[in-house]
Amino acid sequence: MNILLMFSWPFMQRALVAGVLVSLCAALLGVPLVLKRYSMIGDGLSHVSFGALAIAVALGVTPLYFSIPVVILAAFLLLRVADHPRWNSDAAVAVMSASALAIGILVISRTTGMTTDVDSYMFGSVLAMSKADVGLSVLLCAAVLALFALNYHRLFAVTFDESFSRATGLKADRYNTLLAVLTALTIVLGMRMMGAMLISSLVIFPALTAMRLFRSFRGVILSAAVTSVACFCVGLTASFTLSTPVGASVVCVDLAVFLAACLFSALRR
Repeated sequence: MNILLMFSWPFMQRALVAGVLVSLCAALLGVPLVLKRYSMIGDGLSHVSFGALAIAVALGVTPLYFSIPVVILAAFLLLRVADHPRWNSDAAVAVMSASALAIGILVISRTTGMTTDVDSYMFGSVLAMSKADVGLSVLLCAAVLALFALNYHRLFAVTFDESFSRATGLKADRYNTLLAVLTALTIVLGMRMMGAMLISSLVIFPALTAMRLFRSFRGVILSAAVTSVACFCVGLTASFTLSTPVGASVVCVDLAVFLAACLFSALRR
């Protein structure tokens, strides 16, 4: 009855729908990113989104619509750096991440200060999700599901052997770009609830957990999707019940499930 009462609130309904959809998108996109060793891109984009948010608040414009093009541009740049033989991709992500975070903090300190709105973007808030966010989450989820349903075998090829894919005429850059853009959109939408500091965990944890349990690409994708959605629902319920931040609650549940999967994998071996 407490759970039914909890989801009778409109803000909880919006949080549940948007959170489930964003968690599903993050898990699906996270599998190829982790397998391609691009997982740190998610962390870098989350810090870029915070820097863009700070500038948007200082300029008095809508943070969501300002952050989306900025984070997409950052995703393009990080993708180009990752493919460049003369650059260290991890160092590039670290530089962009630290720079965006520093710029965001400086802008906030010189303008509005740490307001409630900025705090909710940085650490997440269950009250932050609006009907527009839910609508955008539905569109994003439809795009991600369409990408995987229509291009599953191409994504498989690009993920595991990009050089061979290029040799066979497959446009690997196109699929890498799609992954980067959709990941950027997922991070921008998810940071309202999870916070810019924690949203990258939705990309990384479910994929790592699924890899401890399954060996096939299809099994990892399905397991990551189910794990991510289940962990978000448990974390959201725990957040409401215990009056804890929703982002931190979800990440702790993800961590517990990941550790359990590691233990199970060790015992099975």
